[in-house]
This record gives sequence, C-alpha cells and structure tokens, in this order.
Amino acid sequence: MLHDRPMTGVLALLAIYATTFVLYAIVPGRWVDGYVRDARGVPLRYHLNGLIVFALVIAGYVALAARGVIAWDFVYAHRIEMVATAIGVGLVFTLAIVVPAPATGKPLAADLFLGRLENPQWGRVDAKMFLYLIGAVMLELCLLGFAAHHVLMFGWDGSRGIVVYTALFSFFLVEYLFFERVHLYTYDFVAERVGFKLGWGCLAFYPFFYAVGAWFAASVPDPDPSPLRLGAAIALFFIGWMFARGANLQKFRFKTRPELARFGPLAQTALDGRVLVGGFWGLSRHINYLGEILMASALALVLGVPGAWLYPLYYLGLLIPRQLDDDRRCAAKYGPLWDEYQRRVPARIIPKIW
Repeated sequence: MLHDRPMTGVLALLAIYATTFVLYAIVPGRWVDGYVRDARGVPLRYHLNGLIVFALVIAGYVALAARGVIAWDFVYAHRIEMVATAIGVGLVFTLAIVVPAPATGKPLAADLFLGRLENPQWGRVDAKMFLYLIGAVMLELCLLGFAAHHVLMFGWDGSRGIVVYTALFSFFLVEYLFFERVHLYTYDFVAERVGFKLGWGCLAFYPFFYAVGAWFAASVPDPDPSPLRLGAAIALFFIGWMFARGANLQKFRFKTRPELARFGPLAQTALDGRVLVGGFWGLSRHINYLGEILMASALALVLGVPGAWLYPLYYLGLLIPRQLDDDRRCAAKYGPLWDEYQRRVPARIIPKIW
C-alpha cells in the first residue's frame, strides 16, 4: 500500500488533476456546436468526452484500491491536504487565466472574481468543460472515499444512509456528464466568464463543499436508517431530477429543434417562437432551479445530520441571485416578450408560490 508521507495528499490531488486534464485533451470524443457564438456569429465548437474521462479516472482509482496500492478511504484519510492543495491550485488558475487577459473596464477585484474571458478554448480544450469535468471527478472520488471510511467503521448495515447518498450523488454526476451537450445551453456557458468564481469554484469548492454532508456523516453512525426516511428522500430526489433535467432538456430541444411542436407529451408553446411558455417553463420561470434545490434537500435528508443541510442552503444562496440576474438578462434580450412571459408565468422558481 502507498505509504502515508507528508506530501501524499498533495501529490495525489495534483496527479488526479493532471491525469484528468491529459485524458480530457487526448481521449477521442464528439464535436458539437454550442449555443454561444463568436464575434463572427459562428457557434463555438466543443469536444465532448467528459463521461469517458470520468469513467477512466474513477476506474483507475477503484483498481488501485482493489489491488491494495491505496486504501479504499484514501481521499478521506488525506482530505485536509487535498483541500488545501485544491485551494492553492484554484488561486493559481485564477491568476493565470485572468491577469493576462484584456480588462473588462471593471475594478481588478471584480475581474478576478467574475473573470475576463467568456469562453476560452485552446484546440480541443474548453476551459469551462474541463473545469466542470475536474470538479465532477474529484467530487466522485470524495464521495467514494468518505463512504468507504463509513463502511469500514460501521459496516454495510450501519451505513445505509451514506451508501444511498453516494449512489444518488453519483447518479447526478454521471447523468450530468451524459447530458453534457445540454449544458452548453445553460446559464453557466451563456452568461459567466472564467475567473475565481468559476475556476476556483470548480477546482476547490465544487468537489469538496458539495460533499459537505459526507464530511459530517463519515465518522458518525446513521441516526435513522429507516426505509421510510430513505424512501422519502429517494422519491424527493427524483422529483427534483425530473424538474431540473426535464426543463433543461426541453429548452435544449426548443433551441436545437424549434420546428417540433411537442417535447414528449408537453406542448412546445412559445411567444413569437422565441420564449418558451409551455411545458416545464409554464410552471415557473426557473423551474430547473427548483429541481436543483429539491435534489440537494433530498441528499441532506438521506444523511439525517444537521450539517448536511449546508448544501441545499448553499443552493438557495446561489440560485436566488442567479434568478434575478437571469431575469435582467432576459428582459434586456427579449424586451416586451419577456414582460408578457412574466405576466403569463408569474412564479419565479416555485409554482403558485414564488
């Protein structure tokens, strides 16, 4: 087994990030057009291989653990070193991608936080796609390492909550990468630049904070392993997934195939052929955000520890300001059409309530 030395966690995290980057750059994938266009009006091209790279890295970790090269709970054992290293890598990345780029006219602090470059690409490598991929890979390794630690301490029967939590979160990550083309039409790719918020967020915050529930639960017995609680949490998770994935898929279908009158059983009703007002988007103006919040709440409910609720609370803090910003952007883009949409669909996130 790999000996625990002072720099083991540091070197391991750097190796994971480097391996993921190399695989992302060399593994074959498919080329697709995105929604964002360059200065000439030509859609940006994206090389998509995220799910394959994700599978390769996770399989490599599992193989090393199975052969006894590393412990199954290796990431848990070196979590502090890995977090500190990820924070440093995220800061270096932020400076490297922001400082050399042309200023936006905003204060330097704003440029560092929000970024200057909208969609940096270098051949096959797209900065945003890579950042989301590395975040997903490292988050999955955290989930596996923390769950393994719990099972080693309390056995499978005493770890039902964290096992279900890991399974649901893993499903979320795999299906996110399976539908990675759909995310080219979401707020992150359309509206955000690459700076501290996105770069440091994906390299340090996303992989380690999103698993915050596992940090609190990894060394304590499941407080309530009842099938009723787990069943309710699983049902809530997939209700949220239906809203989030269904809404994003409907918008993707509308943007790429506007001539289709229906999305499954749902009518593709739109104002002037531009603003969806039917199906999921007739329930609330940001029904996908409700789905994200419900999934996060379900994951906290699965674990049953108070600290796990930091994750859904974070989503509230993230998505409510994003909803306000997205509404402002849409009002500027669509003008009177957006006023009509708000009249037809008054709910911001929660249908009939808010």
